Amino acid sequence: MPRSSRPTAPFTGRPLRTAVVGTGAIARGSHLPALARLAEEGETEVVAAIDIDADSVAAFCAGARIPHAYTDLDLMLAERRPDLVTICTPPTLHRAQTVAALRAGAWVWCEKPPVPSLADFDAIEAEEGADGGPYAAIVFQQRSGSGAEHVRRLIAGRAMGRPLVAHCQTTWYRDSAYYAVPWRGRWHTEGGGPAMGHGIHQMDLLLDLLGPWSEVHAMAGRLVHDVETEDVSTALVRFAGGALATVVNSVLSPDEASRIRVDCERATVELTHLYGHANDDWRITPAPDVPAAQAAAWRDFGADVPSSHLPQLRELVAAMRAGRRPRSSGPGGRTSLELITALYKSAFTGTTVRAGDIGPGDPYYTALHGGAPGWAPATAEEVPA
Repeated sequence: MPRSSRPTAPFTGRPLRTAVVGTGAIARGSHLPALARLAEEGETEVVAAIDIDADSVAAFCAGARIPHAYTDLDLMLAERRPDLVTICTPPTLHRAQTVAALRAGAWVWCEKPPVPSLADFDAIEAEEGADGGPYAAIVFQQRSGSGAEHVRRLIAGRAMGRPLVAHCQTTWYRDSAYYAVPWRGRWHTEGGGPAMGHGIHQMDLLLDLLGPWSEVHAMAGRLVHDVETEDVSTALVRFAGGALATVVNSVLSPDEASRIRVDCERATVELTHLYGHANDDWRITPAPDVPAAQAAAWRDFGADVPSSHLPQLRELVAAMRAGRRPRSSGPGGRTSLELITALYKSAFTGTTVRAGDIGPGDPYYTALHGGAPGWAPATAEEVPA
C-alpha cells in the first residue's frame, strides 16, 4: 500500500477515528475500555475492528457498537482511514501490521512485546513520518500512573540524591498447561521467554526511572519447562548514570510478584505489585538524617491514578493532537527491546554486552536467540542467516 498523503495531524476539534486490530483478550480487557472512556470525553471514536476470525470480530463489534467489522487490514485502512490503529495481535504480526497502518497515514499503538527483533523495530521506525508523525508507540502501561510519574520526577530532579543500586524483579508462575498452547515458549511465535514476554514491563519501568543503560551481563536457564526459550534469567546491569542493578525474570515462582527497588543517596524507593500499581504500592524510606517535612513531601503522590492502558492512551492522544513523538515510540520505545536483546546475547555467549553493540550483521539483531547452539530453534527457517 503506498504511503498516504494525508496531513500528519489533522486532529483539532474532533474525536480521533480509531481502529482495533485483533479482538482477543487484551483488546477486550484493556484497549476497548480505555478507548470507550476517551470516547465519553469526545477524544476518540472506534470506527472499525479487524480479526482473521470473522465470528470473533463480529461479536466484538456487536458488543461494543463498533460500526464496521473487517477480516482484511488493507481494506479496512483504505475504506475507514483511521487516525489511530491499536494493534492487539501476536508479536510476529506487529511489524507488517504497523507498517501497513503507518503507510496509510495512521498513528499506531502496539501491544508488547513490540516486535521479535531490533531489525523489525528499526524497519518500523524507518516508516514513521519525519516531523509530526505518524508515529508508532508501544504499550508500556507500567510507565503510567501517578506513582511512576511522581518517582520519575524525584529521581530526575535528584531530590533524593543520585540513584545508586536497583533491583528489578518479575517473578511469576506459569504451569505446564500454560505452555501447552502451541505458540508459547517458541522464538518464532512468542518472540522470547519471560525476559521478553513477561519482564519487559518492569525492565521498561526501571529504564524509564533511571535512564539509559550502558552494559549488561546475564545468565539464562531452561530449568522446568520443555520450551525453546528460557524460563528464567538473571542479569547485572550498569546504567549510564553509574547505578548498578540486578534483574530477575522468572515463570518458576509460585509466590508471584513484580518489584522495583531503587536505593538513592537519601532514600529508598520500592514498588511491589503484580500486574499494575497504584499509589499505595509505592513506598519511600528516607535516610535517618532527612527532615520529616522533606520525607513527607517525597511521600505525597497526589491524586491516585493507577497504571493502566488509560493514562498512556491519554498521553498518546495528547501527542497526536500536538504532532509530537510519543515517549514510548522511536528511541523511547527501542531502549527496552535493546536491553532485552543484549540480555539474551550476554546469556547465550557468556560475554558482557554494551549499549549500541548490536546492529546489522549481528545475529542477535535479527533474532533474540542469535542462532546460539542449544537455544536456536531446530527448524532451519527460524534460524537467522
